[in-house]
Amino acid sequence: GGARAGMAAPGALEPAAGSVPGTKVELTVSCRQLRWGRVLGGPPSPLSLQFGRTEVIDNTLNPDFVRKFVLDYYFEEKQNLRDWGNPPWSHSAFFGAQDFLGQAFVALGEVIGSQRGPPTAVGQKGVPGKRCGTILLLAEELSNCRDIVTMQLCANKLDKKDFFGKSDPFLVFYRSNEDGTFTICHKTEVVKNTLNPVWQPFTIPVRALCNGDYDRTVKIDVYDWDRDGSHDFIGEFATSYRELSRAQSQFTVYEVLNPRKKCKKKKYVNSGTVTLLSFSVESEFTFVDYIRGGTQLNFTVAIDFTASNGLPSQPTSLHYASPYQLSAYALALKAVGEIIQDYDSDKLFPAYGFGAKVPPDGKISHQFPLNNNVENPSCAGIEGVLESYLQSLRTVQLYGPTNFAPVINQVAGIAAQVTDGSQYHVLLIITDGVISDMLQTKEAIVTASSLPMSIIIVGVGPAEFEAMEELDGDEVRLSSRGRYAERDIVQFVPFRDYVDDSGNQVLSMARLAKDVLAEIPEQLLSYMKTRDIKPRRADPE
Repeated sequence: GGARAGMAAPGALEPAAGSVPGTKVELTVSCRQLRWGRVLGGPPSPLSLQFGRTEVIDNTLNPDFVRKFVLDYYFEEKQNLRDWGNPPWSHSAFFGAQDFLGQAFVALGEVIGSQRGPPTAVGQKGVPGKRCGTILLLAEELSNCRDIVTMQLCANKLDKKDFFGKSDPFLVFYRSNEDGTFTICHKTEVVKNTLNPVWQPFTIPVRALCNGDYDRTVKIDVYDWDRDGSHDFIGEFATSYRELSRAQSQFTVYEVLNPRKKCKKKKYVNSGTVTLLSFSVESEFTFVDYIRGGTQLNFTVAIDFTASNGLPSQPTSLHYASPYQLSAYALALKAVGEIIQDYDSDKLFPAYGFGAKVPPDGKISHQFPLNNNVENPSCAGIEGVLESYLQSLRTVQLYGPTNFAPVINQVAGIAAQVTDGSQYHVLLIITDGVISDMLQTKEAIVTASSLPMSIIIVGVGPAEFEAMEELDGDEVRLSSRGRYAERDIVQFVPFRDYVDDSGNQVLSMARLAKDVLAEIPEQLLSYMKTRDIKPRRADPE
């Protein structure tokens, strides 16, 4: 389409002409001197912002939230930060269900503008005229470092803090900022009742740890956990990313020091030691890296031609196309296809139908080419697919059963031919959701899960789609005869969730396409990662 011509580089999944994010910005949120709501000492809810919620921190009026918010910052747009469901353009903190603490208004540009100085303090107003504390927002532009670190630590002979048992230690990691302040970036779990804890390994982006500056201080506090939230400070130590990374060759042992004890006691040595047991770094590539590196996306379309869809000549049929409006099938195909075709380099889409009796001899077929060309089932562009689809509706007889496996195996066969990461296949199945060959389909998907392919299922019509939900392995990993899918490759979306009552389809189709394609980048990355395939270097333009 003409309007989409000015699209950003591949990978900008929401094509808005000319809106390339200037940078990514990370927001850190803290509050100071909050006033309790009605329930004194009741558990506060998380602070909620338009783009996500912080975690809950109990029983403190000065919470520092670990959870960060990473935003695309568009220089040319006014991006207001606001809360969900509260007055527009505010962002608010809530305490308890009714204990509304107040709200504040700020634009991202302001926070970024004040990046050089201290955090932006936003006064909160709750009851008219009364201040109810301050929200501190710190915005730091993220370096484009994409490495992910995995490390594991243990401690020895920590100070005993609990009167009865030992201690319940946990670690808190802080990144130092350019102005000398510290930002919390990770908390380990609590290991109960020990002075020699071994914490679970954890992963953290290098950006979060030091924002790409390897020599910046990383401060680590050791605490003894208390149920009431008044955790006892055991001690602290400092390091840097560079120092941590040297531990790949040898154990690094840090002394945990408590400055107060150091001042008081002449003989004070330390409050225990922390040992870095392991440290490893992995590069995290993005979907865009692979597309720019030349990975080709190939889309295949399969359309359900079974009798349960209703006779195409009847207005009640899901295949019914009136002069005024596309059928549900055509709409779904167009919505998803138009985004897909930006990523498919040759714009040729193999397109199949399944579940119909096909001329000349009226045999039932579960993978007939919509263009009637067995040698070359490819259609030119989504328009070509639509044309062939409408043509087929006039020539085939809707029948059954609804078998998915043949077309899945068909695409899997092609995907299996090139597994070096240069080709990736996406099969789009549009169906009314009544499936006849569930066992074979599961088996086909489990087999396909080790291949460079993904399957998108768009369910049209009013049916209950339990079978589809099961194939979409988001809740439970799909298995067949005791064999589990290597990765989740199916994304199911019910079409009816996107057609609003006003009949305003433009809006809903954009949302549909976005949700349908949301998992493809992750699925492609999971394939590349399990095969250890790195993106090829894109040639400099």
